[in-house]
Amino acid sequence: MVIIMLSGLLGGILSGFFKLGWEILLPPRTPSRNETNPPQYLLQQFGCSEEFTHRYFIFSRQKVQYISLMMHFGFSIIFSFIYVILVQYSTLFSIGQGSVYGIVIWILFHLLIMPIMKTIPSISNQPLSEHFSELLGHILWGFVIQICYIYILTIF
Repeated sequence: MVIIMLSGLLGGILSGFFKLGWEILLPPRTPSRNETNPPQYLLQQFGCSEEFTHRYFIFSRQKVQYISLMMHFGFSIIFSFIYVILVQYSTLFSIGQGSVYGIVIWILFHLLIMPIMKTIPSISNQPLSEHFSELLGHILWGFVIQICYIYILTIF
């Protein structure tokens, strides 16, 4: 249980940071489409106000929208725990050192669930650059979760 807790939490936090860094290098959305990003829009679909979803604090004279960051890291931590639990039952889930898991999560959320919910445009209305950035970002994300899991296993 300690392995699941530590590796799920560490994997979620670190993979979340890596995914954010990836999106700085290869932004998945245009600035206009990112004025209300998918986590913010999803919360609005569930009834949260735009005022709430766009809350921010100022750091280095820049707005840091902390609600979407909380959603980003919450998603990452939850799905890191799911990965670690799945790998405990079968190493089949760790094929590709976590990268296949990242691809599956990308397909589920960016190609199926969020377009069906109209949180993001349909697959055909998303630019190729968005697919490219999100796919590679999720591969890296899943790989980082696996690295954290292996690291915690070596400690315990």
